[in-house]
Amino acid sequence: MDSTVLPTSFDFGWVAVSFLVSVIGAYTALWVTPTVAGGRGGRVNWFNAGLSGLALGGVGIWSMHFLGMLAYDAPLAIGYRLLEMVVSLVAAVVVSALAIGFMSARPFALNRLLVAGPLAGLGVAVMHYLGMYGMRFGGYFDWNIPLVLLSIGIAIVAATAALWLAFHTRGPLLRAGAALAMGVAVCTMHYTGMAAASVVCTTADRYARLPGLLPPGDLGLAVAVVAVGVALMVAADTAIQRWSAASGARAGA
Repeated sequence: MDSTVLPTSFDFGWVAVSFLVSVIGAYTALWVTPTVAGGRGGRVNWFNAGLSGLALGGVGIWSMHFLGMLAYDAPLAIGYRLLEMVVSLVAAVVVSALAIGFMSARPFALNRLLVAGPLAGLGVAVMHYLGMYGMRFGGYFDWNIPLVLLSIGIAIVAATAALWLAFHTRGPLLRAGAALAMGVAVCTMHYTGMAAASVVCTTADRYARLPGLLPPGDLGLAVAVVAVGVALMVAADTAIQRWSAASGARAGA
């Protein structure tokens, strides 16, 4: 069977949705991050670090990635393996939570940022390419290695900037600006990574149904519901914690 490189394009409606979801996840993570440090004895509140990692990794990065995959328009049938989707979600959340917890364990220091940022960025890149590995179709990706390396570099810079912003923004307006910047950075990494992949078709019937895979139509709804649900859950839990802390402070006054 002859191999054919297929033309691809992007649906800018889905691009806009992916950016919006990334900003929502980033803003929620920035709202939670100040509650991670300052526990008794200066210990990290790992529950809140997990909430922040869930918002940033699960919504701002993972959900953005798969919504961004829906923006990718190629003239053939595409499906997604659930295993890679779940593993990439866990990787994004765990890496984000560990990076935020590591930064919260001590007062902010540049040397800690230069360790946590690149490690988090590499984790984001692994999540991205693992998610793309779970994308199945009648052919394969032909990779442009310089663009792959560029996307990894962007991921490292974006993750480092995200951690810096997480510990240097206070107030809704600053957080909103920081979340917009983080959304731009995450989307830039994602779409650079997508640009690095050429779709090579090796099957005669491009639109043959792929068994045992999640179709794109179901993927969009599932990811959108998870993204909004997680963001609301994290925001509600953080609001309850802050209300309880404020009530306790008033009671002790």
